[in-house]
Amino acid sequence: MGRAEERRARQRGGRRAAPRNRSAETESVAPTAAGPETGSGTRTGTRTETRSETRSETRSESGSESGSDSRPETGGRAAARRGAKKSGKAGKGGKAGKKDKSLIRRIFTWKKILGTFLGLTVAVIGGLVWLYMSTPIPKGNPDADLQSNVYKYGNGAILARDGDVNRENVDLSKVPKEVQHTFVAAENKTFYGDNGVDLKGTARGVLNTLMGKGAQGGSTITQQYVKNYYLTQEQTVTRKLKELVISLKLDREQSKDYILAGYINTSYYGRGAYGIQAAAQAYYRVDADQLNVEQGAYLAALLQAPSQYDWTSASDTGKRLVTARWNYVLDNMVGQDWLDKSKRDAMTFPVPKDPKAAPGKEGQVGYLVDAANAELARQLVANGTADDFEAATALVSKGGWNIQLNIDKGKQKALETSVKDQLTSKLDKKKRSVDGDVQAGAVSVNPKTGAVEAMYGGVGYTEHYLNNATRADYQPASTFKPVILAAAFDKNAVTQDDDKITANTIYDGTSKRPVVGSDIGFAPENEDDQDYGDVTVQTALNKSINSVFAQMGVDVGMDKVLQVADQLGMDTKDLKAVPAQTLGTMGASPLQMAGVYATLDNHGKQVTPAIIKSAENSLYPSFKHTPPVGEQVISREAADSVTSILTGVVDDGTAKKSVRDNPLRKGQKVAGKTGTSDNNKSAWFTGYTPDLVTSVGLFGEDAKTHAQVPLTGATGLISEGGGRINGGGYPAQIWAAYTFGVSTKVSKFDLETDQGAAVQTASPSPTTSPSPSTSPSAKPSNTVKPTDTVTPTDTVTPTDTTTPTDTPTTGLPTDGTPTTPNTQTPSTGPANTDGPLLGQ
Repeated sequence: MGRAEERRARQRGGRRAAPRNRSAETESVAPTAAGPETGSGTRTGTRTETRSETRSETRSESGSESGSDSRPETGGRAAARRGAKKSGKAGKGGKAGKKDKSLIRRIFTWKKILGTFLGLTVAVIGGLVWLYMSTPIPKGNPDADLQSNVYKYGNGAILARDGDVNRENVDLSKVPKEVQHTFVAAENKTFYGDNGVDLKGTARGVLNTLMGKGAQGGSTITQQYVKNYYLTQEQTVTRKLKELVISLKLDREQSKDYILAGYINTSYYGRGAYGIQAAAQAYYRVDADQLNVEQGAYLAALLQAPSQYDWTSASDTGKRLVTARWNYVLDNMVGQDWLDKSKRDAMTFPVPKDPKAAPGKEGQVGYLVDAANAELARQLVANGTADDFEAATALVSKGGWNIQLNIDKGKQKALETSVKDQLTSKLDKKKRSVDGDVQAGAVSVNPKTGAVEAMYGGVGYTEHYLNNATRADYQPASTFKPVILAAAFDKNAVTQDDDKITANTIYDGTSKRPVVGSDIGFAPENEDDQDYGDVTVQTALNKSINSVFAQMGVDVGMDKVLQVADQLGMDTKDLKAVPAQTLGTMGASPLQMAGVYATLDNHGKQVTPAIIKSAENSLYPSFKHTPPVGEQVISREAADSVTSILTGVVDDGTAKKSVRDNPLRKGQKVAGKTGTSDNNKSAWFTGYTPDLVTSVGLFGEDAKTHAQVPLTGATGLISEGGGRINGGGYPAQIWAAYTFGVSTKVSKFDLETDQGAAVQTASPSPTTSPSPSTSPSAKPSNTVKPTDTVTPTDTVTPTDTTTPTDTPTTGLPTDGTPTTPNTQTPSTGPANTDGPLLGQ
């Protein structure tokens, strides 16, 4: 059988024989006899059979694919073909993945990546070159462009004009070389050798700008000078790139002395001073050529944060920071061989002189202008017009602003008159040195709008530069106690015995009683170490009993108390949550406390005091004050409950003599709290009617050193308590004379609460056990067990029988209807109308 027939037989049999090698096939067809013919025939036969097989396979494959040959293809070749087809169908994704991978490799070759990088590099360099060539050094910002700021009362009447720029350029040759070096040591040690720019700092600044992080990039002296004199303070990428290019050009075209002179003559030093000459006069009363190294180092350090580092008004933190920077400047000078180390070691910090007010800022005007400027600067930072507060302050000082204040001209005059009549007219520092240490501050706020309608900053801006209405370095003392109470109500706090805290909860008022439940031991003393025994929360606030509110603060949780304080408007970010804070040992300003009580008056909706009504400048976005949005920071019931209880402080507490019995009251509803700090260094009264909130503070400040000192003995008219000035005395008298004088109508509180003196209609039954009183926990009535003989002066009797609403301790409903007097027996001891000393 020939090979073709054999092949066909195998195909018909449904399987294909395994292929044989070429030698085997040759042997199967070769004749047994060898010879030339045979060999020739063999080769011929082999080629013929091979061609026949090839044609047969071709016909078979063609027929199988086209259908023209019905003979099936069998064997290994057919199986392989079928497997290949199946693999092709099932593996299309694999082929696509290989194609995709191949495509990525073709696109992202190292040559293309390198080429793209080089192209981008060339483009960036080309762009910078183009920017460099096309950006000229502009004309500087001439002093002639600077305008006056105009300040107006709320009714549009002119309050002041301020804007004659305090600047006098001086030649660098007139500034001592050592003083020149202080600025280089402070800002840019490589100044004399660099090319005018800090590429890393600029790149960081651009990146921070793009990411919205604000100004965080470093700058050389050249760049700062370019920003101050040629550009603006706006935080944009365009400005930063221009700053970079102009700095490079300026460094090539001008000398280092030219740039340094421009820098120290255009920088803002605070106190309205632009340039080193104005700064030398403002801080040391000398010309620039008379500055010594210590003074120069202070002025150089000051540039980082003029407002924060001004020694006269700086906080303890500010003084610490500026002292550290002053040392940093001098140490850098030693490191650069600009100052001998032995001379540096002998140097002491040069405390600057008190500021001198500019003409036209006498009396209260300067305080109002400065407060408005500070508020406007904060607004410019908030809306992105300036990088930071210092840059914003410089923008305000450059002028061109038309600023209308919320100050009511009539109320402003009334507040000034009240302070004079009730306090300053009684001070005589020639007779009593302590009288020269008395400083008064007050702020009056509309609780519905947040508008600051009156502000008293001190005896006069030209005599006492620091604004007592906005300073926050004195303790608010017991004016903080309502914040503790607000936290207790808002957080639904309970006592150590798990009883809900209400106005009628009984607490142990024993002096020096250790608080329970605190990891930190604390046992505060009441004023004059007085023991009150078991008292209600209402009575505890009326009498301002320290031991009760120390325990209440722990019951609520001091972290929660500080949280509520922050929500109400106090600055608590650096305060530790410890029991001692219950006595108001933190710092606060009359402006802050007015905001806190305004939020209580506004039923728990946050009120942020604002002195500016509107501010306009043709170069910058306008700013208009709008009433507070009214975010509910504590519940209305909590706020109204505190207000209700605070009416008892006025009618039967530490302010009853000055406020309740004041003949000008005429039935006006009042809530408020007194405060007297430790060692009598401050005394407060913060109170409110439904329409007006006013906080008054007296501060003991040494007239020469500005250190905090006691107020005790001032005026020489107080015989009780060794002459101690309490919150219920002069502060409450100032408040009453002002408030009752400007309040033309009697209004009532709209309260949603069922507790407190304002809604109390009968003697309530106290809640269960005090926390953590060791005495029996249940009391049959609201009567407080006295621990001493009650003096007649503690018995509350109405002084104006024609005005039912003046009946003390009765508790007034919101409609003003007279109610049955409360039969609660006053607690204890000697007469005390002004409250305790510690935190009172």
